[in-house]
Amino acid sequence: MVGRLHKALVRDLWHLRGQVLAAGLVVACGIAAFVTMLSAYHSLQSARTAYYAEYRFADVFAHLKRAPEPLAEELRKIPGVAAVETRVVEDVTLSVPDLAEPATGRLISIPILHPPALNTLSLRTGRQLSSEGADEVIASETFAKANHLTVGSRLGAILNGRWRELTIVGLALSPEYIYEVSPAMVFPDNRRFGVMWIARETLGDAFDMKGAFNDVALGLAHGASENDVIAAVDRSLAPYGGLSAYGRSEQASNRFMSDELGEIKVNATFIPTIFLGVSGFLLYTLLSRLVSIQRSQIALLKAFGYSDARVGLHFLEFALLVVGIGLLAGTALGSYLGSQMIGIYRQYFHFPQLPFRFPVSVMLWAMLVALVSAAFGSLTAVWRAIRLPPAEAMRPEAPANFRSGLLESTRLFRWLGAAGRVIARNIARRPWRALMSIIGIGAAVATVVVGRFTFDAVNHLMAVHFDSAQRDDITVVLREPNTGAAALEIERLPGVLRAERFRSTPVWLRFEHHEKRTAILGISPDMDLKQLVDSQRRRIDVPADGLVLTRKLAELLGATPGDLITVEQLEGRRILFTRPLVKLSDEPLGMSAYMDSRALARALDEDGEVSGALLQVDSLRGQDLYEALKRMPAVAAVAIRAAMLQTIRDVMNRSFIMMTIVMTVFAAVLVVGVVYNSARIALSERGNELASLRVLGFSKFEVMGLLLGEQAVLTLLAIPLGFALGALTCRLLVPVFDRELFRLPFVLNSDTFAFATLITLGAAVLSGGLVVGRIAKLDLIAVLKSRE
Repeated sequence: MVGRLHKALVRDLWHLRGQVLAAGLVVACGIAAFVTMLSAYHSLQSARTAYYAEYRFADVFAHLKRAPEPLAEELRKIPGVAAVETRVVEDVTLSVPDLAEPATGRLISIPILHPPALNTLSLRTGRQLSSEGADEVIASETFAKANHLTVGSRLGAILNGRWRELTIVGLALSPEYIYEVSPAMVFPDNRRFGVMWIARETLGDAFDMKGAFNDVALGLAHGASENDVIAAVDRSLAPYGGLSAYGRSEQASNRFMSDELGEIKVNATFIPTIFLGVSGFLLYTLLSRLVSIQRSQIALLKAFGYSDARVGLHFLEFALLVVGIGLLAGTALGSYLGSQMIGIYRQYFHFPQLPFRFPVSVMLWAMLVALVSAAFGSLTAVWRAIRLPPAEAMRPEAPANFRSGLLESTRLFRWLGAAGRVIARNIARRPWRALMSIIGIGAAVATVVVGRFTFDAVNHLMAVHFDSAQRDDITVVLREPNTGAAALEIERLPGVLRAERFRSTPVWLRFEHHEKRTAILGISPDMDLKQLVDSQRRRIDVPADGLVLTRKLAELLGATPGDLITVEQLEGRRILFTRPLVKLSDEPLGMSAYMDSRALARALDEDGEVSGALLQVDSLRGQDLYEALKRMPAVAAVAIRAAMLQTIRDVMNRSFIMMTIVMTVFAAVLVVGVVYNSARIALSERGNELASLRVLGFSKFEVMGLLLGEQAVLTLLAIPLGFALGALTCRLLVPVFDRELFRLPFVLNSDTFAFATLITLGAAVLSGGLVVGRIAKLDLIAVLKSRE
């Protein structure tokens, strides 16, 4: 008996194969999105955990001016500290072969005789440093690959005013620089910024740090309080120019990684929800129609002794098989897309090993999600089959009770032609089905909009930052605040058309019980290359004596204009002063505080110290300028606008485009699934009516127009709803990208809506084309003889 039901199940699946395939593909897209995100999350998370543990990634970090090496013993005695690694860290200007612009290198000292206690290196090729090679370095593999450097390559560098040639003897990776990015950047530029490790004696001698250190990393004992250790470290380092210690969560590389993992978790939730919700609707309509047309079969099964539960299980098996098809296809596709996603992440997050992992838990979660989708879409229809009494089931289903409604009384209805009235009546008489179809197609439109949101937001971010706020061609940062001699030298360099000086100093900002470490930038009110802007990209004037904070920074401090902010300088004499918050800036990158340069000089009791300059340059003399900057002892770092823009575009091309393509394909499948299923069900329900019209003389194209016109109207109604759903979803996603280092604004361009419209209409036309063949092949005699 059971075998016969299974045979019937196979026949039903084959008879409805087109609709089953469409519903299965929608399920597959949802499962694929879920598996892709979740497997990528597990791969990154497990790789990070293993890397940090094996290579002893530090828990607390601190930078300072200069402290004697014996202070390390005091730090080791702090309760909760398990390991201490003191070092010298300096940023230098590099001359890299085949790179016209000056690069920035971060030199980190390591001991020669033994590996570091913390943040040990994963040597990829070459050898460790030797005591005989004073100018040997181990370069980060990332920087070396980007510049085609190998073991034996030589780099020019200025170490504390002296030109040195450094020889690469090895390539390595460090857990401290999984995401290797310069402090002034959000996206990595591995050609122009790289980390290198050098002997402690070499770097200490070059920067007058013999027997001293200016950076320290600490490992904590199990159960130790990070906050207590940080407070104790700050007290110990304060006399030596300590810039405030911070925990692992604030370490730049780890923070980027954590933010990315958070975004993946969000995407693993909302994208599959859209697809599985629509798949539930498709299963509901499919099973409801199946129960309706098999009323007599259900009655016979019950009359011959099949229990209600067994009949219900028969239809539930139908839903499970549809979802099972989607589960298998989606898991395979998700596994492939997840491996491709990890391939993209390997370009940005650098591990000794980043294998693609597909743990059993991901498969179990995918199965659970698929079962929920099957239950959501089938239980109502299955319950109808269970409750159907045999005697009632033997009778044909009572025709729907249609009557004239509000639609027929409107003037618009009277203006419609005969075909238009038929279409309007069919939509109005099944409002819930029409509404669900509109929502399903609208969800597809929203998916395309969300997929292109990051493009629009990043393009707007670039426009605000590089066109309105940061308008210089080159930013030059000095090694130490200078009274002006270095700035004058920069202004006289070849190719410099305009130079504007700035002063930057690290500070603690405090308001009530909130505090945040950042930097105050002192700028002149008449500066043109650096401007403060509001949300409308209008210029904000720098107040004569008060603070301007980026809106994100003010939000973290809980401050509003008019509040008094306490400022504690973290270098030099560590001066403390209070200033009112006057205005807010809407810069999308970083969290900065601004003051009038003269007001800042008075507050710090300085006499015109300069931290760097913003340059407008003659592009024809760029090469001469780059060569001069490479050999300037006072220069610590150089940021080039054109290079930063190109880096951001490269990141978008490598990562965002793949995501957009996948989301677009998934959205097209969603539209095809909804439109095709709706049209097929309508054809099944109205086959007798359409055949009658053909007999009465209507052409095939007129009959097709009646059936597909309804789907066209639903699609057109769904597009504006999709725009609204997409915009709402993007608005809800904005907080996910609201990071301290950058914030994606809520921006959607008209191109995005046009693209979503074209994809939706194209998929709808494809779906209609699949149904046209069925209409053309209608057997008029067979259809007219049928009860349906």
